[in-house]
Amino acid sequence: MTTLSRSHGCKSSHAVSLLDWYDRHAREMPWRTPPGEIADGVRPDPFRVWLSEIMLQQTTVSAVNKYFTKFTRLWPSVEKLAAASEADVLKAWAGLGYYSRARNLKRCADLIAADHGGRFPNTAQELAKLPGIGAYTSAAIAAIAFGEAVPVVDGNVERVITRLHALSTPLPSAKPEIRQLTAAMLDHDRPGDFAQAMMDLGATICTPKKPACLHCPLNISCQALANGDPEHFPVKAPKRARPTRQGAAFVLTNGDGAILVEQRGDKGLLAGMTQVPTSAWNARQDGSTDLSAAPSQAAAWVHCGSIEHVFTHFELRLQVYRAHGDVQLASGQWWSPPETIAGEALPTVMKKVLARALQHESDHDL
Repeated sequence: MTTLSRSHGCKSSHAVSLLDWYDRHAREMPWRTPPGEIADGVRPDPFRVWLSEIMLQQTTVSAVNKYFTKFTRLWPSVEKLAAASEADVLKAWAGLGYYSRARNLKRCADLIAADHGGRFPNTAQELAKLPGIGAYTSAAIAAIAFGEAVPVVDGNVERVITRLHALSTPLPSAKPEIRQLTAAMLDHDRPGDFAQAMMDLGATICTPKKPACLHCPLNISCQALANGDPEHFPVKAPKRARPTRQGAAFVLTNGDGAILVEQRGDKGLLAGMTQVPTSAWNARQDGSTDLSAAPSQAAAWVHCGSIEHVFTHFELRLQVYRAHGDVQLASGQWWSPPETIAGEALPTVMKKVLARALQHESDHDL
């Protein structure tokens, strides 16, 4: 990548060093405008910035790349996304996790298309009023897509700032101070590049373990490095232990090899997603782990073992059962043929259940 020459004017020394580094080392991503083009008047597409930022919430860049490409191929504009069904959006999102993001994505697209003429608000304050857009995401979209000089603070930025200033206040209590320190050093001429430079620095240099301090453009000023203990920061308050919930999942196949599936309710965890029938577990209570909640009491159920899945606030252990048979379909249930099951809106936990049942069947057919 060609190094860009810029007149820095009256800028913080941190911003100058950071942007010089970013101009040489910016990561290439399908939703990004290369560094310098924003300053030259070429702005990123707000739709692509918004979509990427929603997808990147609590998800890695590597995981998001293929989903972003798929979404923009299916729905290249906010109007196209608004015209899609929620079911299709959830199917395309399946496997990316945190499914409330997909439902809010659709709600936000609908609102932008219907009430804003297909145009995103251009300030963080107005963006934050939209579904699924919080303080970080609104600031990121405003800075990157519209050039608003607002501090953008994610986990990467928190790590950079707490190390740079050796902040001893634990997270999350340190967040207001981190935001103020970020605002004090941001570049008002290139706020989008500055925001992305801070993220890149935290993701590639100022990493949680074994940071590459020798290559950091801010190493001369870093108080944590001067103290010899960058990995001590950020200081975090003790985490509460995640509870483990129990339940059961039932994989029933009919004579055609189709699998009985159903749609979860429109509220709560995994709302609107597709699942095999399960017992009534949720984040606050266990479900039964025996056959009492099975969709057919007449079927010859076989225990296939268990799977485990980690959600944000709890861990789930499901006992997996399989059987062959038929059942009268309840409301919201259907038979999914083997050739289409992969296209259902199955969350990762359900993919684990199916894999466990199918592996068990394969093992016992040998």
